[in-house]
Amino acid sequence: QVQLVETGGGLVQAGGSLRLSCAASERTYTYCPMGWFRQAPGKEREFVAAISWRGRTTYYADSVKGRFTISRDNTLNTGWLQMNSLKPEDTAVYYCAARAPYDNIGRLPSEYNYWGQGTQVTVSS
Repeated sequence: QVQLVETGGGLVQAGGSLRLSCAASERTYTYCPMGWFRQAPGKEREFVAAISWRGRTTYYADSVKGRFTISRDNTLNTGWLQMNSLKPEDTAVYYCAARAPYDNIGRLPSEYNYWGQGTQVTVSS
């Protein structure tokens, strides 16, 4: 059972940056594709970015492409989401998630087996 803990959320002005971290409890995380999702009030959880377990392949939602960067360091059991040029519409609770070991990376919440508790990101205009 992989446990995930997100940190790094907060309040930032539009145009600013934040870096979210996702720490995993188990060494098996090394072999798990990782994703970031977000959920704003009254909206469904949506895909933000994903990275393969080796870190060689990444996917991004069109709304964050060119502004957000997903990365990971398997030696640290940690992944990150660097968010630049933040906009008010990026305001949401951000979740990191992991698929089963050796799975392909995915864009759907239903494809992910393990979830963190979420961290709030608020972007003021």
